[in-house]
Amino acid sequence: MTSPRDPVSGPSVLDLRGRQSVRATFKLSQKAIDAIGLVAVHMGIKQKSLFDHIIEDMDAMEKLARSIRLPQFEKIHRRQKTYVMSRRTIDALSTVSRAHDMPRDALVEYAVQKLESVIQSEKLRHEERKKMAVEVMAHFEKGEQLYRSVTRNLGKDDPFSRHLGKAVQAARKTAEELQTFLNKSRVLEDF
Repeated sequence: MTSPRDPVSGPSVLDLRGRQSVRATFKLSQKAIDAIGLVAVHMGIKQKSLFDHIIEDMDAMEKLARSIRLPQFEKIHRRQKTYVMSRRTIDALSTVSRAHDMPRDALVEYAVQKLESVIQSEKLRHEERKKMAVEVMAHFEKGEQLYRSVTRNLGKDDPFSRHLGKAVQAARKTAEELQTFLNKSRVLEDF
């Protein structure tokens, strides 16, 4: 007979139930709500996965629960927000909450603060990307100029012009994608 976690027999019912999605509502500060959204959208991480990462580390959550000062937490202006989480994550959160007689809202609020260092690091990278984008866009413009020169000399139907045209078209698309990414990243500037 195989054990419930035997890889040959597949996942156990408990494993599958732990991955099940549930909705949970918390009262959080606008800064915490913004941080969750920013990391999820900007870095392409699903909010559910983000919560799994920051909450399921029970040792870190226990340590965090011991450091929270409720009077300070209660001074924070908060609003309700509902998130999708795995059942395992919500169970871990509830366990730490009960063990330390701590509101789940407080645990989530302070756990999300861990994201601030990631956001600050990404903010610095965003500034560096903006500087590099100027150089990259200048490079793309040189390619456009070269293409115009080639088509003037050889004509648009020349095989060399057509091949270069395809490369310039791909570069144009890449330039647009880079600009879209930088525009999307502007949310980092105000955080």
